[in-house]
Amino acid sequence: MRYCLPEEISPEEFLADYWQKKPLLIRGGLPQLVGMFEPEDILGLAQDEEATARLITQTPITQTKPVQYQWQVQYQWQVQQSPLQQASFANLPKQWTVLVQNLEQWSPELGQLWQAFGFIPQWQRDDIMVSFAPKGGSVGKHYDEYDVFLAQGYGARRWQLGKYGDETTEFLPNQPLRLFDDMGDIIFDEVLAPGDVLYVPPKLAHYGVAEDDCLTFSFGFRRPNVMQVLDSLVDIATAEPRFFKPLLLEQPLQPAGKLEAASAQQIKAQLLAMLQSPQGDALIGQAVCEVVSKRQYDLLTPEETVTLDELQDAIDQGAMIKADYNSRLIYSDIDGRLTLYANGQRLDDISDDEASLLKRLADGEALSGQQLSLGEQLPLETVMTWLENGWVWLDDCGLQDDSDYIMTE
Repeated sequence: MRYCLPEEISPEEFLADYWQKKPLLIRGGLPQLVGMFEPEDILGLAQDEEATARLITQTPITQTKPVQYQWQVQYQWQVQQSPLQQASFANLPKQWTVLVQNLEQWSPELGQLWQAFGFIPQWQRDDIMVSFAPKGGSVGKHYDEYDVFLAQGYGARRWQLGKYGDETTEFLPNQPLRLFDDMGDIIFDEVLAPGDVLYVPPKLAHYGVAEDDCLTFSFGFRRPNVMQVLDSLVDIATAEPRFFKPLLLEQPLQPAGKLEAASAQQIKAQLLAMLQSPQGDALIGQAVCEVVSKRQYDLLTPEETVTLDELQDAIDQGAMIKADYNSRLIYSDIDGRLTLYANGQRLDDISDDEASLLKRLADGEALSGQQLSLGEQLPLETVMTWLENGWVWLDDCGLQDDSDYIMTE
């Protein structure tokens, strides 16, 4: 799959000059997205009891003095969380938006579009969110803490970009969303058509308004925060008996009730020495891998099933095994050996052959039955386990619709 970048910009140039630095408009960056979904698809999905969705409404309350390049109508915003029902969409104001998270779990085909951003490690992937809005709909002026590629799939949306936000940014009071009025100088003002993509770095103020009925897909990327890594590190360390042994400290004469700063510094020094050792590298590596491979949403349990024989028939007819980007399958060699992680767990009980194949799938390869060496090095039951766990999906190349199957014997 071609990378979602302008022809004149290489992945190396993007990462050096744009990533987390400045925005980039990519005309026709994701042509595969055009026509993949209609508004009715998303509105129906938003009402599924297992969907994670939000309905955002905006009601005009004041009209301020016009200023160049700024929409000056002020709104009262309201947010309704899923589950949404048909009644939720009755008597809506003129301007509203519905958001649905984690589209990968509903469409493996959409999830495969992550490969268009394969120049960014997949462990940084967040999820694909879709936004539907009729003409004038928006989610307000805001900034995000993560990188996002805003891809237009249907209709058109006008985007404005302004200044970078920080801890001094003043948000509007009495609103359910973190919105603001002051975007500073507008540095970008363009309308995106289907297939167009806009990269927005973290903290850059942006404001999108639907020009007509439109679908915008957000491919988000984020990194773990310090607390997530520390929590994971503590969880792993609790299984290490050596960390429960009391520390040995130098003991100068000091008042009975006082903890001297020197004692705290000794404890800190021993902690840092452990973290900077090879054992510490392995612990931190495992902690980070478990954090970034965790799913944000519960794995759906589709109702339809397929048997081992049906799976074998599909593969014999040319079906391919691909990584399911609804799950998090990553690998690492931080400790000097290939280690696989899936959905927050280290995979300790897999063979070297299995690990090698899962590594190829994690890197975006599609594997045929012949490439999997089914019946020789890899039993079909192993592929069935991958499917049951949600690590992979069966792309039947149009043979049958089994994207919703969970594999069982």
